[in-house]
Amino acid sequence: MTDQAVDPGGVRLAQAAAPEGRFLGRTRELKELRADIERAGLDTLSGRKAPRARVLLIAGRPGSGRTAVADELVRQVADRYPDGVLRARLSEPDGTRVPVERAARELLETLEAPAPAGAPEDDLTEALRTALADRRVVLLLDDAADAEQVDALLPDNPDCLAVAVSSGPLTGIADVRPCTLGGLDTKSAVELLSRFTGSVRITVDPRAAERLAEQCQGQPAALVLAGGWLAARPKSAVADLAKQLHTDPADGTVVGRVLRLVHASLPASAARMLRLLSLAPAGLVDPQAAAALAGCSVETAHTVLDDFAAHGLLHAAGPQPQYEVPRCLHPLLHDLAVAHERPAELQLARARMLERTVRLLQSCRAITETDSPQAREKLLGMPRALRFPTPRAAADWLRSRRPALLASARLAVADGELDTLARRLMSQLVRAMVAHFGTQAAASDLYDLHGLVLDVAERRRLPRERAAALLNLGDLDARTGRTPDALARYRAALDAGREANDPYATGRAMESVGGAHLELGDYDRAADWFGRALAERLARGDRAEAARLYGRIGAAHTYAGRYGEALRNWRAAVAGHRKNGDVAAQARALSELARVQEYAGRLEESLHTCREAVEWAVRADDTRLRAALHLRLADSFERLGDPASAALHRGTAERMLAEEAPEGDSELEQDANACEIRSTSAED
Repeated sequence: MTDQAVDPGGVRLAQAAAPEGRFLGRTRELKELRADIERAGLDTLSGRKAPRARVLLIAGRPGSGRTAVADELVRQVADRYPDGVLRARLSEPDGTRVPVERAARELLETLEAPAPAGAPEDDLTEALRTALADRRVVLLLDDAADAEQVDALLPDNPDCLAVAVSSGPLTGIADVRPCTLGGLDTKSAVELLSRFTGSVRITVDPRAAERLAEQCQGQPAALVLAGGWLAARPKSAVADLAKQLHTDPADGTVVGRVLRLVHASLPASAARMLRLLSLAPAGLVDPQAAAALAGCSVETAHTVLDDFAAHGLLHAAGPQPQYEVPRCLHPLLHDLAVAHERPAELQLARARMLERTVRLLQSCRAITETDSPQAREKLLGMPRALRFPTPRAAADWLRSRRPALLASARLAVADGELDTLARRLMSQLVRAMVAHFGTQAAASDLYDLHGLVLDVAERRRLPRERAAALLNLGDLDARTGRTPDALARYRAALDAGREANDPYATGRAMESVGGAHLELGDYDRAADWFGRALAERLARGDRAEAARLYGRIGAAHTYAGRYGEALRNWRAAVAGHRKNGDVAAQARALSELARVQEYAGRLEESLHTCREAVEWAVRADDTRLRAALHLRLADSFERLGDPASAALHRGTAERMLAEEAPEGDSELEQDANACEIRSTSAED
């Protein structure tokens, strides 16, 4: 990464615009900050070791280059912290405070440490402190909104360093070392201008350059904007810009004054696109989003965004054509948008952007459905600008746009006029993430998205959508071991499903309630709720689901040790799968039936059923099930005192699995031991 002179709330000079990439100025501030790292605190003076990481605060107004100073400090001391640098932004572009749990989760994901979906703030911050207990890292917390945010994320490890960036003091954090930034010195400010204008215009009128730097109050953001204005007008003298700033009414911040001048000098279409960028979620924009906001072609938007980046109005973010709106410019662009656009126009621009995002997500998901003729036909019917060339390109786009997409969902839900579009957006985002990343990898994001769906459903009084969101959240709770929370979600989903008169949601909720009771060891209630779900499926004539539920009831009775009831239900499951023609399901149900017969002491019946299950597993071409059944037969023959038959079946199983998956030994052992594990549970 090129060292920058400034980061005016997010602005970084592109290499093309700033060929001299060395850091400018701030020598005294950086020296004091480095000294503060080792300076003794109150704990050290009293003979105790500091209990937490040293906290350095870099405070300054947006546009003062505070993040660039933090970046440079981290670069200078990075060799002291071999475990790396962790970064988190604690405020949204519009100044909204980022929840601590979200920041902690992102830091844990960077560390590749466990961060269960839906975990509360206290659990996540504790997990973060645990993960950092034995590491030497620098924690850079940018745009901190308050001391509580920073304090919650601090490692309980004096070998770590925390660098916080904020607009003001962080009152309440013990022994924080503050550094307040003013403007750049005149020499550094003039050199920053020269990186845009070249040295000639500075050399011919150095006094004008100094006067312009003074008018910009040495604020790096204002200097970058001024330099970009001059770079776009190679025939203008530095004195021309200084004169315009002198005659401009001195209201607002200097950054705002220079931005108004830049905005006024742009062509009407470019100026409109610039101010509409304040609507970009998370301050991130790509040509697709910009084209939708402004109502122009993607090619035109790409060209304009490149020009903005070259002149300091945006900076590149990520490997794809994606840009970030500088944090210090975001509220100023918002004010310009409100002043120049009618509310209906802003609403329409936001709706166009969300609609384009929905269609891109549809395309992103459809390209993974290579076996679906309907998906291929739908994909070919989309405009070329909305299509992805390969699934890999779609996944890369989804990954790079993830922060903006999640922010889009949050903003859409917050906007009460876009609920229908918000529901479509979140539905397509969930499907795309599952298609490309899988449910497990995307669990944290899915939890947040289903929570947003629940917000929309409750606000609009949509019981069917509420039931679906509660079921999805309950499933995620169940996967992360929060079974009591999952049970509460499922019961609420059952109420919502009944209110919506939705038999599918009702039956699904009943079964999920039963599954939660099964996980909690309440087998009687589990069997009862599975029975209610079965009755609902039978009433609807859903024979496949009914056969599966007979198996779930049988499993609950097995765990409870009621083998007679278990056998009756497993036989019903076998009969149901046979009628439905589901060979694989019939083989597995026979396998479970044989297992229960063995638990009940009916070894001869178990052997007969197990052999029948093998025959159906052969028809289903399920090699792993066949191998597991042969292993069970081997165990049964050993109990019957027939070691020769046991060895024959065990050898058959091992040979089959070796031929199919030479490296699948661990899974084979899991299958082979499943019988013993379930037997122990049933006896308990």
